[in-house]
Parts: sequence; structure tokens; C-alpha cells
Amino acid sequence: MTLEEVVHAEGHENVSGEHASTLEVTSDDFLTPAGDCILAIEADRVPADFDDEFVAACQDADATITATIEAGDHAVTVTGTGHPDLSFENDRSHVLRTSDYVDDRTVMVNADAAAGDVDRDLVDALADGHDATLTLSVEPRSD
Repeated sequence: MTLEEVVHAEGHENVSGEHASTLEVTSDDFLTPAGDCILAIEADRVPADFDDEFVAACQDADATITATIEAGDHAVTVTGTGHPDLSFENDRSHVLRTSDYVDDRTVMVNADAAAGDVDRDLVDALADGHDATLTLSVEPRSD
């Protein structure tokens, strides 16, 4: 039984998708050119909104977490792992990390891609202001 959380957000003209180790979707309503890891803004949900069962499943270090980001006719899927220290307490941002660093914004570690790895057609669609959908999925371990 796969658990999912879906977040709707918006692209922005300053989306550049250049960061080498993180990818972020934020609830902030602005984006400066310095935010090169941010792919979408004005997220309608934040990690603190997620269901407790989803959070618990992601806190398993052996969990595989999948993030799919869609905008326009383009999509990318990023796969990573869970971590016992994932708190899902942040009320602003979802951050996918290629490292194993965890803070309250982290929703995935050991990701196989960062913003700089995302297909340029998807980045362009987001920079053109297309709506974005972030779908996070995790398969709970059955004991």
C-alpha cells in the first residue's frame, strides 16, 4: 500500500534549477534569482500538513521515497530514501537532498537528482509560470 502526499504549487520567472545537491518546493510567494534550488513557489501544503502515517513511513531508513514533479507536459521523478530524523515539521518548504543531511525542511535524503539534474524542458515550463504538482510517495515496510 503506497502512501502519497500531493502538493500543488506554481512556477516563477526566476526558476533556474541549477543547484547541485538540493531541490525545493516552497510555500513562499516570491523567488529571487539566488534561489537556484527552488522549482516552485506558493505550495498549498507544507511538510507539517502531512499525515502521521506518511511521516512514520518516511522515518524508516530503508524506505524508498519517490517525488514526481509535473508542470505543463513535462515531469521528472526523483528517488531517495527515508531517514529516522525526518520530522516533517516545517511550515514553509519541502527539500529533497542528494546528501544524508536532515533538517526540519528535509523530505527525502540520498536523492538521485537535484534541481540541476532536472530536465530543462520542465525547468523552462516552471520558469514560464506553469502550475506544478509535487507528488511524494512512500511504501511502508510491512513487518
